[in-house]
Amino acid sequence: MKLNLPNFDMQFRESTSGKVEIFDIFRKRWVRLTPEENVRQSFLYYLMMEKNFPESLIGVERKVIVNKRERRFDAVIFNRYGKPEILLEFKSPSVKLNQSAFDQIAAYNFTLEAKFLMLSNGLTHYCVKIDHVNRKLLFLKNIPDYYEIR
Repeated sequence: MKLNLPNFDMQFRESTSGKVEIFDIFRKRWVRLTPEENVRQSFLYYLMMEKNFPESLIGVERKVIVNKRERRFDAVIFNRYGKPEILLEFKSPSVKLNQSAFDQIAAYNFTLEAKFLMLSNGLTHYCVKIDHVNRKLLFLKNIPDYYEIR
């Protein structure tokens, strides 16, 4: 499915089991190319190539404890001090970004306290700025450039 993101030069191969894989530059390994993984890789490339986010500040599939259970979130962008600045959640293009998706990323963020949340299914993208002090959310019209959030 065509995504609402620019095309980037990513590396693909066929695995020994006949599955298509993509090279994940963040984890430095080949991973199975699922629809959700395609969205993740495409969106992260978009952030790097179009929005100037440094590759070195992007982490993929990190662990977080939510309600005493270990979970994995899709991606995070750290600030230069190593604290989570942006928490990202990705879904397959066939999955609508509904309240459940927002609840999922919000639950992860209770622990991380990132300043921004980004959600994408490759077709629709949301960026939310969080005011933790006043407990307010601001839905941004566009995905900000790295230099706008530092």
